[in-house]
Amino acid sequence: MSILAVSLSHRSASIDILGRVSMDAADGEKLTTALLDSTVINEAVVLSTCNRTELYLDVTRFHGGLDDATGLLSSISGLDADDITAGCRVFYDGAAVGHLFRVASGLDSMVVGESQILGQVRDALARAQSIGSVGTTLNALFQQGLRVGKKVQTDTGIGGAGRSLVTASIATLAGDGVSLVDRQVLVLGAGSMATLAAHTATDAGAAVTLVNRTHEKAVRLAEQVGGRALPMAELDTALAEADVLITCTGARGRVLHADQVGSHIVGAIDLALPADIDESVGDQIPLVNLRRLMTQDLDDTTAAEVAAARQLVADEVSAFLTARRAAEVAPTVVALRTMATEVMDAELDRLHRRAGDLTDTQRAEVAKTMHRIVDKLLHRPTVRVQQFADDEQVDYAAALRDLFALDQQTVDAVTRAPEAP
Repeated sequence: MSILAVSLSHRSASIDILGRVSMDAADGEKLTTALLDSTVINEAVVLSTCNRTELYLDVTRFHGGLDDATGLLSSISGLDADDITAGCRVFYDGAAVGHLFRVASGLDSMVVGESQILGQVRDALARAQSIGSVGTTLNALFQQGLRVGKKVQTDTGIGGAGRSLVTASIATLAGDGVSLVDRQVLVLGAGSMATLAAHTATDAGAAVTLVNRTHEKAVRLAEQVGGRALPMAELDTALAEADVLITCTGARGRVLHADQVGSHIVGAIDLALPADIDESVGDQIPLVNLRRLMTQDLDDTTAAEVAAARQLVADEVSAFLTARRAAEVAPTVVALRTMATEVMDAELDRLHRRAGDLTDTQRAEVAKTMHRIVDKLLHRPTVRVQQFADDEQVDYAAALRDLFALDQQTVDAVTRAPEAP
């Protein structure tokens, strides 16, 4: 099996396309279920954030998997298939491994080094596990990706500055002359992005009010930051009292217009996808949204920090692929030794039938000698095939199967769990 990653992100697609393909957890589960109906897709994980929607697939055929994936994205989003194809990047096998590791590490983010993506990757895996769409291939990939992402965050300089889209947005708003110090800040939403926004605004010296569709979540978040929570029915009241608005709900169909925001609000940040605030609001007050952020250089990391992180990821990708190829060789090695043992046992039985006058001690000594011969004959080829597993140019396991006429079904049986009695 092979890994296929289909990525639509700020690096390849427009904000309009990203808004059309973005999806919440429920939509992601529907897409995952549809992907598994494909005859060439065995496993699937959907990752959707405020600036990327990606599909990670275990496929039996590259082109068939890609066609099914882009076709379903087109169907769900209502976008033309050509728009999906033009706006996506495709990674296959080793390249797909490298891409996920870079994503989880924050190296592919709008704000290089941001750590929120690590939690989003973890949530995507958890959702896939809950609906049974991951098996050994993608589970191993994502578990290692999470470990690599954590390692980059803790062991390199790019993870130490607390960078995020929230901090970048607040810095951009400050560049427009709008500070959060002593401001009344309304945070609309209560998800991970809104949680970060509420904490960051509080740390900046603002008084925070939370409004969310699920009021209980807003109450819990307000307690964490020493703010207050209002129900969605009192949104107009909250807007009337706010100086700065930060919104990150991503609720489709609800967009705040200029007359709702009001002239008393001095600045707004919209990190939702699709957008929560109509872009015309930016004609009357400073508005920082994803479309604007995508046009800016948000990378304040040093070249040395990025280089160190990229080298760490490259080393981890190499180690993962080496271990994966070694694991793929293992069933062939086991099958070869099993075949040799069966041949040896058959020859011992024939010897015992012909040489009936051998004592038990002599029989044991003959068996031990034959075992040693078989072990010595097989030792070098099995060790070398494992050593050469990292060679992408030659499939030594396949050569071993051909040389010893190993049945593929016998090799496959090594990796299958035994049937229950």
